[in-house]
Order: sequence, then structure tokens, then C-alpha cells
Amino acid sequence: MGQDKQPFDLAVVGAGPGGYVAAIRAAQLGMRVALVERDQLGGVCLNWGCIPTKALLQSSHLLSLLRRAEEFGIHAENLRGDFGIAVKRSREKAERLSKGIEYLMRKNKVAVFMGEARFTSAKELEIADRGGKTTGSILAERILLATGSRPRLLPDLTIDGQVVLTSTEAMLRSQAPTSMVIIGAGAIGIEFADIYHAYGTAVTLVELLPTILPYEDEEITALLHRSLTKKGIKILTGTRVEQVIVEAGKATVRVSNSSGSQELHGETVLVAVGRVANSEVGGLKELGVAMENGYVKVNEWMESSVAGIYAIGDLVGAPLLAHKASHEGIVAIEKMAKLDDVTPVNPRRIPSCTYCHPAVASIGLTEAKAKAEGYTIRVGRFPFSASGMAITLGETEGMVKVIADATHGEILGVHIMGAHATELIAEAGLAIALKATPEEIAKSIHAHPTLSEAMGEAALAALGRPVHL
Repeated sequence: MGQDKQPFDLAVVGAGPGGYVAAIRAAQLGMRVALVERDQLGGVCLNWGCIPTKALLQSSHLLSLLRRAEEFGIHAENLRGDFGIAVKRSREKAERLSKGIEYLMRKNKVAVFMGEARFTSAKELEIADRGGKTTGSILAERILLATGSRPRLLPDLTIDGQVVLTSTEAMLRSQAPTSMVIIGAGAIGIEFADIYHAYGTAVTLVELLPTILPYEDEEITALLHRSLTKKGIKILTGTRVEQVIVEAGKATVRVSNSSGSQELHGETVLVAVGRVANSEVGGLKELGVAMENGYVKVNEWMESSVAGIYAIGDLVGAPLLAHKASHEGIVAIEKMAKLDDVTPVNPRRIPSCTYCHPAVASIGLTEAKAKAEGYTIRVGRFPFSASGMAITLGETEGMVKVIADATHGEILGVHIMGAHATELIAEAGLAIALKATPEEIAKSIHAHPTLSEAMGEAALAALGRPVHL
């Protein structure tokens, strides 16, 4: 680590997608940057979240597709999924990308310090190893916190890593269990339900709120609910978990809803009830940094109540998304550098993606929210069952839904369920950023045959003139 109390323009605490991106941008702008990480470069997203789960989802999707091989003229005999090999592959992809972050830090001359950071003043961090021994200090004009989050736990329920799991343990098993109860049907719960179901696990999803993916458009979640049920995944919404009992290496989950009480049985239970911010940074409370519900309060430029201390990503609240953290990091750094064209993060321009199959992606207002905010709206829908490319791919589930302001024409939201929805949403993001109208989307020439044509058709439908419906 070199000399004690090394001086920097900026110290970033946390090397996840918010922290390491902020560190790179700061270095690009000529700042002397230190990056402190207590575990692995890339954070939870790269090592234990976004990346390895998508690798597992790719394996599970391929396995599911091969089960349909005969309809494509392929005879796949003796087909067998090996969950252990899929997990091994997912770990290899995560490790490869983590090494890539190491290279990027060297390339951008970011000084990396491995250890736990603790504030000793608003401009000084003390760094300690896993045993709590102080290994050095950093002085910085500004400090940016990007400490991320961890799985939210249920009270009185012990995570044993064998029967009761969080998402971390769920992606490390050597084989898929025969049965699994997943508590929580948000993005994490849905994705793991899809993964494990493909490998033969009998999956039951339990969600307290009335719908799965509760913050997505209701029409889209209804389609996904139907799709997952058709696959064979059991879903209980509006259902409360009363108790989890672990005996003889298996779990009994007692639940209740408007229909009464019942017991669910599983070889494993996955707790997927969201995440909680890692806000317990040593010395932060003593500095008087304002908090709210466990999150650091920040202004539009990501600065906390204490001058010179910034926070981004999961640490500042929902939505807890990697790309949101990265963007907040860039905004914070560019504002520090006093660039002229910096704009605050607009929550309505943050896409949301769930990488199940078929996938769900959205940006902007749902239909219900648009109406609640007083908009008179036009809604255009185009089903993938009418898309030439979707038909050739054998991926006809779902639709594209475009919501526009009927008064001024501006697109307010786009919601997609279907194959490659998470890629298709990028066009909608650009449209909302540019305040585009359905007319402008429709006039953009979409290559044929592509899934992207569904976006153009949904825009035309919002104008009352779809071509292929």
C-alpha cells in the first residue's frame, strides 16, 4: 500500500458498477483517484449478482430450448442438464470480468486499496484488513460512497446455506434441488425460479403483494404470470409467509392468504425479498451524514448533507440497479469536475429488466401511474405473435406496449414482455430521453425481419394505425 496517509483528489469506497465506473471517469478527468474495496473488484453485481445469474439464465434457456429441439428439426436424445457445470461456467464468466476490472484500474492509474474503509474525518479514511488491523490511511478532498447492498433477511429465519438460501448460495449449488419455495417474486425471485425450473426443480413462488414484479405494468405482469404458470411454476400472490420450519434437511413454509392457510414443502427455501443498503460505514454516523430509512440522503448531484461526501447506487435507495449506480457515479464525478453539460439522474429514464424467459423490460410510466398523474394517454400494443421474426424464432409470447401523452404526443413509458426484451428496451430509453413521439418512432425504419419492428408497430398502434394487426 505504500506510504501512510496518501493524498488523493477523490477516494471511492466500493468497487461495484457504481464505484469503479466513477473511479474511471474521475481518472479520465485528471483526478488522482483511490478505490477501496473490502471483497472483490466488480462488487456484488459482477461477482454474485447480475453477471453470474445471467450466465445461469443462458444455460437454463438453452436447456429449455433444446427440449423443443424437434420442432426445429433437431433430434436431441439423452438430453440432461448438469447444474454443477452451469454454475462452474457462471463463476468463470464472473472471474474473467473481475480480472477485467483490475486491468481497467491499472490502465486508468486508479490506486486500489483492499480492505474495510472507516471515516476518521470528512477527508480521511482509515483502511483495515479482515482481522480489523489498520493497514493505512487515505486523505481525499472528496469521498464517494458506493458500498452497495446485501440480501434482505426475514426475521427469525437463519440462512444456513443448505436449506435456507439467499441469492448468493442459490448460485453456488452443485446440483438443483428437487423442490424449492421462493419467498419474493420480484426480479431476483423470478429469475431464480426460471433457472431452477429449467433444471427440473419444482418451484413455488410466494409473493406478499397482489402481483409478481409488483412495480411493472400490470398488463405485462399478468402476461408473465400466465407464462410462468404455463411452464409449471406455481405462483401464490397476496400471500404472507407466517413461518419457516427446517427439519431433517427440508423446509416447511406456512403461508396464509385470503383463501386460508397452507403448508408448502421444499428441499430448499430461497429468500428473495429485496436488498438492504450497506450503510454501516465506520465513522459515517459520527460525521452527521443524514440518513433516511437506512439510505444516505443526497441531493440531485449525489452529495450528502456533509460537504465533500457523496453517495451513489443502492446506498441512496431505489431502484437498486447496477446501471443506475453507474450513471449516478458519472453524474457525481462530472459535477465535481464542474463540467458544463451535467444533468441530474432522471428516475423515469432508468430502464428496468428482468432476465427470465420470456424477459420483461420497461422504462418510464406504467399505464396506471400515467393515469394517476393526470395524463390523458394513448396506448399502443403489438403482440409478438404478429411479428415475423418472433414467429421464425418460435418466441411468440408477449408484446410491446407504448404509452404516450395524448395531449402533447410525448412517449411516457414503454413496457415489453418477450424474447430479447432487455435489448429492445434501449430504443425506448433513447425515445424517452429525446422526448420522442410515437410518430417519430414509427418513422424510424426498423429492419425486417427483426424483433425491433414490434416497437415501430406498437408506436403505430398508439396512433391508431398499426400495419400488421
